[in-house]
Amino acid sequence: MRRSRFFSLREQALRAPLSRRTVLRGMFRGAAVAVALPTLEVMLNGNGNAYACGGVIPRRFGLFFWGNGNRPDQWTPTSDGEDWGLSEELAPLADVKHLVSVVSGYAVKLTNDVPHTSGSCGILSGTPVQFVGSDGTFGGPSIDQIIAAEIGNDTLYRSVQTAAQDIAGLSYNGPSSLNPPETSPWALYERLFGATFREPGGKGLVDPTLALRRSVLDAVGEDLVALEKRVSTADRARLDQHLTGIRELEERLARLEEDPPNLEACSRPGKPLTEYPEVEGRPQTSERSRAMVDLLAMALACDQTRVFSHYHSQPVGDTLYPGASAGHHQLTHDESPPQPEVHAITLQIMEEFAYLVRAFAAVPEADGTLLDNCGILATSEVSEGQTHSLDEMPLLIAGSACGALRTGVHVRSYTGDNASEVMLTLIRAMDIPAASFGVDEAEVTDTVSEVEA
Repeated sequence: MRRSRFFSLREQALRAPLSRRTVLRGMFRGAAVAVALPTLEVMLNGNGNAYACGGVIPRRFGLFFWGNGNRPDQWTPTSDGEDWGLSEELAPLADVKHLVSVVSGYAVKLTNDVPHTSGSCGILSGTPVQFVGSDGTFGGPSIDQIIAAEIGNDTLYRSVQTAAQDIAGLSYNGPSSLNPPETSPWALYERLFGATFREPGGKGLVDPTLALRRSVLDAVGEDLVALEKRVSTADRARLDQHLTGIRELEERLARLEEDPPNLEACSRPGKPLTEYPEVEGRPQTSERSRAMVDLLAMALACDQTRVFSHYHSQPVGDTLYPGASAGHHQLTHDESPPQPEVHAITLQIMEEFAYLVRAFAAVPEADGTLLDNCGILATSEVSEGQTHSLDEMPLLIAGSACGALRTGVHVRSYTGDNASEVMLTLIRAMDIPAASFGVDEAEVTDTVSEVEA
């Protein structure tokens, strides 16, 4: 039986405001019945003129990630609070400064024994590196998947991963269970907005093979359940991951046949280019990134997903950026201080994050914007690339997550506080009552109260 996207009144008792999709449920002559409700004041915001966030308008989480860190001395703002001044490397955020908060002075507390990998595991999952043979993997789920497990189950896609380069990404369900990103804007468009996409009020094209595919999944699922009883504990864990993927696919197939939510900003976006070939030996990273961001914005506006991860680049990535004499990772180690080319690359990356903030802020939603209803983290796996330092981690937060977060502030720790506190802050901003985040030295139970509204 597929999971309903509607909420009963009993389920809604713990939710505020009331969702427009709330129905009255009961039994009549042995059959389940449901009666929809009209628009009620409890479904609206304080002004009574738009659906409130947390009801029809959901909270969303996003990750913007880049590899190889920054130059901390050129990154950290010179003043705290609301009157913080733009640093050199945050200059591209000038016009969106009021929409972004900067958190500085925080550190990954786990042992930095595997350069770049310790940092990516530590910052995104709060776990140390685990090794399966010679391959390093996260010791637990990454923050996007922790959040997706709670808020991603009522959408067509539990989460969406994208990348502006041909890389593997860092979205983990758990050890050795990676969610690879989509690296082609065209493929992402076809997946999200192709023939089966249904605009509000539109009919779309329902795949005629859905019933057959669902039947095949049911049969395979029964075999897997039987097999699960015959294997070791380790194999059972691997099968459970596989079964989870099958269950999610079953739910996705069912949702393709449901009416889309009536969200005013939702529409099919323009098509991206089919290819982004290198130009004079340099990848079109900016062009691919912006095409992905535009699609992600509308995917959220259409409630296709509520969780995304966008990887601009990867740890140890050696991308040859415009104007650079060598690859990014090589320059972080070989260029002499103050590393002007590394600095210039960081500026380019921040330009792309600023583009994302602008794109999301340009989508109207209720009496605010899409960005207002998001909490978006931007970070890297190290601070200074040359030393692989895990102190002074670069941390930016865009959006107020429906008023749960403050924007336009610089919060600095002068005691090297645990960066996991930032992750727990974002998790709780999604209205998830998590008690803690991370393990061992990375475990925290406190949040960054100065960022919370």
